[in-house]
Amino acid sequence: MKNSITDIPGIEIGHAQDDEALTGCTVILCRKGAVGGLDQRGGAPGTRETDLLNPVNMVEKIHAVLLSGGSAFGLDAATGVMRYLEEQKIGLNVGVARVPIVPAAVLFDLALGRADIRPDAEMGYSAAASASTENTGVGNLGAGTGATVGKILGMKQAMKAGLGTASMEIGGGVIVGAIVAVNAFGDVINPQTGAILAGARSAEVGPLKFGTEGEFADTLRVMQTLSGRTVMKFAARGNTVIGAVATNAKLSKSEATKVAQMAQDGLARTIRPAHTMLDGDTIFALSTGNKKADVSTVGAFAAEVMAQAILRATEEATSIGGILGVK
Repeated sequence: MKNSITDIPGIEIGHAQDDEALTGCTVILCRKGAVGGLDQRGGAPGTRETDLLNPVNMVEKIHAVLLSGGSAFGLDAATGVMRYLEEQKIGLNVGVARVPIVPAAVLFDLALGRADIRPDAEMGYSAAASASTENTGVGNLGAGTGATVGKILGMKQAMKAGLGTASMEIGGGVIVGAIVAVNAFGDVINPQTGAILAGARSAEVGPLKFGTEGEFADTLRVMQTLSGRTVMKFAARGNTVIGAVATNAKLSKSEATKVAQMAQDGLARTIRPAHTMLDGDTIFALSTGNKKADVSTVGAFAAEVMAQAILRATEEATSIGGILGVK
């Protein structure tokens, strides 16, 4: 076990990024296909090919998931992932061609680095081509390259977050893993102590000073003040946590959807507030195996590994572009 989503048989991870523009993308590759589900919350999502994950729709398996920076521009990277998979003869056989099924979700990182350079088809192709079971890195990597948290007081008071992954065996040979790019409006919280790990740092807003020097402002505290309510009208719209959970348990599309829903609980435990109108939080769920398991049990531990992945993404992020990191 590598404490990575790649501990799930059939899952490979690939990354590509631009360290000057501070943006990138991450591909979760399933060469033999995976049953997929989706749960999207918050008011500002950016997605592609997610409707087909609805259990009432026809397609049963997907071949990759793209997590990307670049806001809506970053959805273009999925084209490169499709091109790579087509070259590998991976995709849905429609008779005249194989069509790779690649759902995607994006986060907004244009306010850090360069806004005119975003993940494109070439970057998506590069990420897919690099995919392997050995890619277990965390921090300022792939889709987490330009990720930040705690933006209620603006980018100058925000902190760096990044990409995280985690996994655990839950019994009977069943493994559950998660990968996530943490780019939240709110603060990242240690669920064991309630302490803020990373988030909006102290600053003066109008007549009030939130936090003392070197301390956190506490996004919830800011939101409930008159000055905070004024700030909310101008608060950064550039947020969204995107990620995926995977398991070797056998799941139907509806069961995978339930697991994705339950995995959002891990997000809510570690990010405060979560699922706001300024976030587009989107979680995919993938099933690659035939292990028998209770779907509620899989979902419960999907929330656990999602929480662990979010904490790792934050703890391992380093300062970059003038934004302070925990590490």
